[in-house]
Amino acid sequence: MDKWNGKVAIVTGASSGIGKEIAIKLVESGMIVAGLARRIGMMEHLAASLKGEKGELHAVHVDMTNEEDILKAFNYVTKNLGPIHVLVNNAGVARVAPLSCGKTAQWREIEAVKNMAVNNVDGHIIHINSVVGHSLRNQERAMYGASKFAVTSLTAALREELNQARSKTKITSISPGYVDTEIIDKIAETSEGLFTKETVDQFKMYSPALKSEDVAESVLFALSTPPHVLIYEMIIRPVGEIV
Repeated sequence: MDKWNGKVAIVTGASSGIGKEIAIKLVESGMIVAGLARRIGMMEHLAASLKGEKGELHAVHVDMTNEEDILKAFNYVTKNLGPIHVLVNNAGVARVAPLSCGKTAQWREIEAVKNMAVNNVDGHIIHINSVVGHSLRNQERAMYGASKFAVTSLTAALREELNQARSKTKITSISPGYVDTEIIDKIAETSEGLFTKETVDQFKMYSPALKSEDVAESVLFALSTPPHVLIYEMIIRPVGEIV
């Protein structure tokens, strides 16, 4: 990770869960991290708790579903922190609902690629994907699964585009199985009656789970590879998870 010391990273959805742990690990590794999230108070508290670490965390308020917010955030980062070297696309929600309700936003990725090209940076873009992005098992997860399949496809397409442009920027997709984060608690609220709180609680009680730190460690592993090595796709599951 020494090559990233003092370099700028953006982590979306960094106020809790996987994004929070990734931001912490990158700061501890010496990176200047811009944590993008809606819950700015939580981000500011996290930034304060990391004072004295090798790197530093800057809290940036942004709604990742709003194009204007994303553009403003990236502009702020480049003007105040410097060229972007690492982007971790982590922000997301788990919605269990009909497929027709879904939507996709790619602006954060587009802005990062532009910034890396302008500044001649051999950067690294990491998508926090999901095992659901590789094998859709039931229609209740159709919208969520479709969004993750889109991430898988977009990752491959962007990688090919950058290869054709002779870019050295790496694109990695990391697909965890079930991770115990607060997102799972929101499913009952957003599933349009398909799941109840009791169902979710039972699932959490009996399902093996990864920790957010496990996913964060996989991000560090991908970033720590030498320039000629690319972690194309990483699938990680908790031991005993039903495939």
